Amino acid sequence: MATITSLVDTTTTTNQGKAGDTLQINGTAMGATTKVNFGTKTITTGLTVTATQVTCTIPSGLCAGQVAVSVTSNTNVTSNALPFFLIAEPSTSGVSATCGPAAGGTSVTVFGSNFLTGTGVTVGGTAVTPTPTFSSNSQVTFNTPAHTMVNPCIDTVNVVVTTAGGSSTPVSNLAQFSYYTTPAITSVAPTTGTEGDSVTVNGTCLVDVVSVEFDDGTNTIAADFTSLGNTQLVATVPAGLDAGAGTITVTTCGGASNAQAFTIT
Repeated sequence: MATITSLVDTTTTTNQGKAGDTLQINGTAMGATTKVNFGTKTITTGLTVTATQVTCTIPSGLCAGQVAVSVTSNTNVTSNALPFFLIAEPSTSGVSATCGPAAGGTSVTVFGSNFLTGTGVTVGGTAVTPTPTFSSNSQVTFNTPAHTMVNPCIDTVNVVVTTAGGSSTPVSNLAQFSYYTTPAITSVAPTTGTEGDSVTVNGTCLVDVVSVEFDDGTNTIAADFTSLGNTQLVATVPAGLDAGAGTITVTTCGGASNAQAFTIT
């Protein structure tokens, strides 16, 4: 009768692993093996058999956790069973911050499950460095890496968590992050104005504007504004500004723009 002495997942080099990994079943008198049993699930194909080892692919459809592995011979004799721990695939369900500048540095917490054996996180395919500390089964926090923009103003990418159980797939695209190019003001018209005046701000990547601020050198005051597209908006000069040289700044998820000169009259 075959006797199993050890189980080794060739990916983790331990007796833990995931579906799809190669499992080495080491022992004695293994040469007549025709079946490998994972609890009540049996596989008969894809086996490589020698007198001291049986190799197979860990099947899908097993519940995460401990499963008893044994082998059965061509005379229907079953060996002893040893425990193997099947690691669940991670799942991501959301993020705490959905956007930030292309330069990176935004603090993001990813929510999900089965994170404890985590080995890394990627944002748009770029690895997070240093590797985050996986101290919880349901969340991990890190700073976004820098991103090279493919589109002019916004790139939305997947956040993927990798563990010993594999790599996550976002649920309904909830685990995504949008990189924004820093907005830029190219001109304003008119270049002078007083409280209540309308000012047209021209620029690039004026997308999803969070705020428009007027600064007189002493006071910084948020203004009401109306977006007219990615290259233009109209702002109303707010109350409370001192007369004289000042600036206008636009802020989006990509950060704050250059400070464009504007004179308060």
